[in-house]
Amino acid sequence: MDEIFARIGIDQGILVLLLMVLVLILIVVFLNVSLALHRLNRKYTMFMKGADGQSLERMFSQKMKEFERLARANEDNSLELRQMKSVLKKTPTKYGIVKYDAFDDVGGKLSFALAMLDAENTGFILNAIHSRDNCFFYIKEIVNGESYTLLSSEETDALRQAVHFNEVE
Repeated sequence: MDEIFARIGIDQGILVLLLMVLVLILIVVFLNVSLALHRLNRKYTMFMKGADGQSLERMFSQKMKEFERLARANEDNSLELRQMKSVLKKTPTKYGIVKYDAFDDVGGKLSFALAMLDAENTGFILNAIHSRDNCFFYIKEIVNGESYTLLSSEETDALRQAVHFNEVE
C-alpha cells in the first residue's frame, strides 16, 4: 500500500488527516440530521396528542360524525325548502285593491275590490259593497289571471294591479 501512495505522490499522514477531517464533518452532519429528526419526532408526537391529550384519530372521528350529521341536516333542510317553495307557489303573494263609492248617496269610498293571487295568477277577488244599511261581500274565482264571471271595472282594476304586482316599470 505504501508503494501505491508513493507512486501517486501522496503522503500517508496527509491522507489520514484528510480522512479524519472528513469523518468529523460526517459526524457533525449526522448530529445535525439526528437533532432535526428528534425535533420533528417531538412535533409529530405533540400533533398526534392534540391540545388536551386527545388523540388525533378520535378528533377526526368526531369531526367526521359531525360532518355526517350536518350533511343529513342539510338534506332535511333542502327537502323542507322544496316543500316550502311548493306551498309558497300556491300562497297568495300578489294583491291589488281598489276603493270606490258603490252608491251615490254613500261617500268615503267604503266599498272595495281586493284581488289576491298566487305566483301563477290564480286566486280570488273579494268585492265588498257598502251601503248605508248593509255591507255585502262577493267573491269571484280567478284562474291564470282570468275570471269566468263578469267583472266590474273596480274588480278588473284590482285584478290588473295584482297580476302586475312587483313588476318593475
